Amino acid sequence: MKILFIGDIYGKSGVDYFIEKINFLKNEYQTEIIIANAENVDNGKGLDYENYQNLILSGVDLITMGNHTFKNKSINSFIESDNIIRPLNLKEKELKGSGYKIIRHKNQKILIMNALGRIFMEKSENLFCPFKQIENTLNICHKKYDYSFLDFHAQATSEKIALANYFDGKIDAIVGTHTHVQTNDDRILPKKTLYISDAGMTGPYEGVIGQDKEIIINNFLNTKRKKHKVAEGKRQLNGVLLNLGTEKNIKKIIINE
Repeated sequence: MKILFIGDIYGKSGVDYFIEKINFLKNEYQTEIIIANAENVDNGKGLDYENYQNLILSGVDLITMGNHTFKNKSINSFIESDNIIRPLNLKEKELKGSGYKIIRHKNQKILIMNALGRIFMEKSENLFCPFKQIENTLNICHKKYDYSFLDFHAQATSEKIALANYFDGKIDAIVGTHTHVQTNDDRILPKKTLYISDAGMTGPYEGVIGQDKEIIINNFLNTKRKKHKVAEGKRQLNGVLLNLGTEKNIKKIIINE
């Protein structure tokens, strides 16, 4: 099974660039399932309904989220849909949505999970341990799927690598998101789990991880902070191609304007 995972889509420019490139990606890599992290679509924080629809209609099979999942409150109207998941280790009571979905492609089923890391993350006290919650999910879904995938949305590379080694051989592919910078550690772990610390970002790359660079520099230098806004300029698409068949492999994807 070939899965294309698209790294954090940032702003409308990121959505537009992904849509421009999706047919090329499908034809070039013969992808069977497309997963995209869309937690930064709505001006960097959250996901709005219009762009949710645009991503699904373009060919995304399932959307993953992150720490900005509920920044745009309109997500509550579609978070229960079959093609979107939110982090499975959020503590909030009566929370809408699911942290995992099992989707079918032809005669095969894939378990797709989304979890948040806790190291260096805001409001980490509102998160259950990702290790334990992921393990609980695997137990709940035992023997209900053929392949498994995890989007681990986390800041600390150490936490990502530790979790990947803990679940080596238990999850077919673990892909890190959140930092918006694609890492160079794509590999197959000893027990055959495919891994990369961060898939990178899809969106404007001439700013600071998607944001206007002049505003970010100002906020580092001055106590009077300016409101963040999405950067303009040239765009990039970052992601990974995952082959979960008998010959497992992982390939980084980088397309720049």
